[in-house]
Amino acid sequence: MDQTDKRILQALQRNGKLQNNELAQRVGLSPSPCLRRVKQLEDDGIIEKYVALLHPQKLNLGLTVFARIWLKGQDEKTVNAFVDAIQDMPEVVECQLMAGDCDFFLRIVVADLDAYRQFQIQRLNKINSIQNVKTEIPLQKIKQTTELPLD
Repeated sequence: MDQTDKRILQALQRNGKLQNNELAQRVGLSPSPCLRRVKQLEDDGIIEKYVALLHPQKLNLGLTVFARIWLKGQDEKTVNAFVDAIQDMPEVVECQLMAGDCDFFLRIVVADLDAYRQFQIQRLNKINSIQNVKTEIPLQKIKQTTELPLD
């Protein structure tokens, strides 16, 4: 991957709807080679997909919480039961298997604190493999980006 590919990726990370002609102009290529490079980046799996980023508050999803999860055990059956259950919960927008203190770290998006409490009681706490849940409530979002550093 050369600097031109990186410029293409930076531009597409900022605006995935860029038309090829505009993208080519921004990165200093003619349209045809630009299109070939984008296609190659897609074929190589560097560009996974194109998405629309939604404004959570405008969709009545104004609260993001983080939950640290401890499981009853780390055996394959217990872990898989948790992973399978989380897959069916659209409120969980990110789930990371952790090394360290907790087993999993979740990012959960809901309308408000009451909605989170209901989610925790009615959905999260009903996963049999969970031993403990600790919820972290952020006070202020300082930085959030979808752009990866391409230096």
